[in-house]
Formats: sequence, C-alpha cells, structure tokens
Amino acid sequence: MKNDKAVVVFSGGQDSTTCLFWAMKQFKEIEAVTFDYNQRHKSEIDCAKNITNELGIKHHILDMALLNQLAPNALTRDDIEVKEGEDGELPSTFVPGRNLLFMSFAGVLARQIGAKHIITGVCETDFSGYPDCRDVFIKSLNVTLNLSMDYQFVIHTPLMWLNKAETWQMADELGAFDFVREKTLTCYNGIIADGCGECPACKLRQRGLEDYLKDRKER
Repeated sequence: MKNDKAVVVFSGGQDSTTCLFWAMKQFKEIEAVTFDYNQRHKSEIDCAKNITNELGIKHHILDMALLNQLAPNALTRDDIEVKEGEDGELPSTFVPGRNLLFMSFAGVLARQIGAKHIITGVCETDFSGYPDCRDVFIKSLNVTLNLSMDYQFVIHTPLMWLNKAETWQMADELGAFDFVREKTLTCYNGIIADGCGECPACKLRQRGLEDYLKDRKER
C-alpha cells in the first residue's frame, strides 16, 4: 500500500488522529478531510487544521451545514443536553446519517484526487450504540460506494475492534502517544487534551488511558 494514495476522515479527535498516524505509516501520500456541519464547537475544526498543518498534510474542509438542519442533536444544539442513551435509546450525541454522508463525500473527494483508500476511525467496540459505526455498515457502504462510482475503494477501519485502551496502545506504538494526548480534541465541551473530564467522550477516553497506562506499567 506504500505506493497508494489515501484520504483520512479527520475530526482532530483521538481516534481520527491515531488513524492519521496509522495512514502515514501505510501510504505514500495521504490527505485529510474534515466536515463542517455547524457542530457545537468550531474548535474541533481549528484543532483539525492545527494538526494537519503541523504534520504537513493537505487538508480539505467540506461544508455539511445541511446535516445540522436535518438532524438536530446535542453536538449541534446548545439547548440539547449531552447525555448517554437510556433504556435502549441512542445517546443525544448521535447524528442520524452522519457517517453515511461523511463517507460518501469522502469517497467523492477520493475519486477526484485519485485515491482508492479511505480511512475512518469508527469502532464497534466502544461505539456508544451508534449504528453507523458498526463493521457491517462500513462493509455495506464500501460495496455501495464502489458500485455508485464504478471505482474500487477500500475503506480501512484500524480501530474497529479495539477498545480505548488498545487505541492508546496503537498511538504509542506509532510514536504518537504524547501528540494524541496533548493535541487532540475529543471533549463534547470543546476542551483540548484531557478535556472536561465530565462528558461521556472524556470519561471513555480517560478510562481507556488509565487502563493502558496501568497495563504499560505492569509489563
């Protein structure tokens, strides 16, 4: 794959940044794409810009504001509380159709720049119940994208079967542990690095970090 070109779906968070470093090891040329859907914190886009600038990676930002209009949720509305799903319901941070749209537009971009590989940080192990993070969805979408554009895309999901501790381990093995810990934005309240410590995303990230550091110390 070293001679191939790839597009990384990139938010500036822990998962997508780990995938970015993974892609840098796997492919000769990579570009990143970030989607602006009027998310609650524009700092997410600024963070993605800063990371790609520092790493010297070409960065595309695509306007997906219509998603905000169609699917109001806690990531796009200040008046909707960020909370985990209860009684089988999805978390308030679930954005219906988000990954379907993001991956489709990433595919269009990839075809335009001559890239056949698309990398995304979706994960079924720690997926918070989001249906569009499941392996079966990605495999189905891969077939659909190929048929829709008559183009042989390959969607890569390096984190699909990893928990958060194992994602931290991957970052460490890629030589990116400190970078990911200090420069990424996972927090739903828009705080870089360790975040607010209170939102579901921060708690998941912190638990994974603690588990990994404990395991690393015991080796």
